[in-house]
Amino acid sequence: MTPKKKAAKQPDTQTKGAKTTVARQRKLQADIDRKDAATPSKPPKKATQAGVRKQPVRMPAQHLDKPGEEAELILAPAFEAAGYRGSGKLEGMTAIVTGADSGIGRAVAVLFAREGADVAVLYLDEHEDAKETARWIEKEGRTAMLFPGDVRDSGFCNRVAGKVAERFGRINVLVNNAGFQLHAKRLEDLTDAHLQETLQTNVAGYIHMARACLPHMERGASIVNCGSVTGLFGSPSLIDYSATKGAVHAFTKALAANLLERGIRVNAVAPGPVWTPFNPADKPAEEVAEFGKDSAMGRPAQPEELSPAFVFLASPLMSSYVNGIVLPVMGGPKG
Repeated sequence: MTPKKKAAKQPDTQTKGAKTTVARQRKLQADIDRKDAATPSKPPKKATQAGVRKQPVRMPAQHLDKPGEEAELILAPAFEAAGYRGSGKLEGMTAIVTGADSGIGRAVAVLFAREGADVAVLYLDEHEDAKETARWIEKEGRTAMLFPGDVRDSGFCNRVAGKVAERFGRINVLVNNAGFQLHAKRLEDLTDAHLQETLQTNVAGYIHMARACLPHMERGASIVNCGSVTGLFGSPSLIDYSATKGAVHAFTKALAANLLERGIRVNAVAPGPVWTPFNPADKPAEEVAEFGKDSAMGRPAQPEELSPAFVFLASPLMSSYVNGIVLPVMGGPKG
């Protein structure tokens, strides 16, 4: 009979203990609620400036036709990195940069030249933008070669690699940067043609260029791919683009392991929002005006804030023991 009496009393004990826990938790909650009520509301978040010069915060409400001309932007992207002093990190090297007519590609090409590299500028058909990039490369005292064409075409990639190697005797650095982005609010809105444009440019194009350049690369060479924050965290209206950037990150790691014994390093940079023609050629003007405000720094980066990361990964003087990484340059984690 004694065991039965204990069993009968057990639910009451459990209920009492649960009520005690609830009361304790609510007391803790009430304490935090009082502190929250006494805390003044935060003022609107201000954009963070952490560089040597103040960068723009407000973007213009502007929409561009694809592929997007940098010369048409109301607010010109800052690419020249005026405070950056070259020190021969790429002295005597030859680099190929795809999508180098504007944006991140232009900033990388200019900084590579400042570090001593001759640069082949690959672009689609933005001729005036490409000529401006070449002008800046030559201003740094290096040689620029211009190649209009589509990286989806493996034949084009092979011809470019062959011509660059013939002109300079080697290819030391490849930067895969050319890309295609076009939003779709629903997956059902993503047509086959749209999907293939994204896949063939952002994934196949990178593979085509790496495959074309490798026969002309020797130990100490490097490949730097342009990934994206969307490849790490996704984007609800850029499902296909996010998928391709995730593929770029995986491609980077796989190729890095594959080429390790050959002494050729492969890495990637994953940018957050960056002010280039890329997004104004995708988003409606009203969304472009808000571009980058939801980032950790409350503003988009300028291309010159990204390009030193590419120099670091490309230079054997800087990163000879860095291989297979995806380097996030996105202003920090969101708070």
